[in-house]
Amino acid sequence: MCPDYKQIYLDILQEKYPEKLENQLIKNKLNSLHSAVDILKFDELIFGKSSGSAEFKNQRLRSYDEESVLEILRYQKKNKMTNSDIANHFKISRNTIAKWKTIYKI
Repeated sequence: MCPDYKQIYLDILQEKYPEKLENQLIKNKLNSLHSAVDILKFDELIFGKSSGSAEFKNQRLRSYDEESVLEILRYQKKNKMTNSDIANHFKISRNTIAKWKTIYKI
């Protein structure tokens, strides 16, 4: 069972950032949260970039569904990025990228 991210973010916005709910871009993005990549982008849109130590702690708690993994690997292939480049872009371990490529034979 997948969490209802739309409702979670809607609750956060209503409680802590009601002024951001008036932003049309945020409203549109809120309705299109489907993959882990979408959620990460939306999180950055609302809260901005996090500090290095906070980012390190949050990185350990992330999980990706198959659709998100394949989206990241397609992004890498489309943009001709190395494992290091894509790892830095999405803040994922290079070893994780290599493991995904082995699992999904990409």
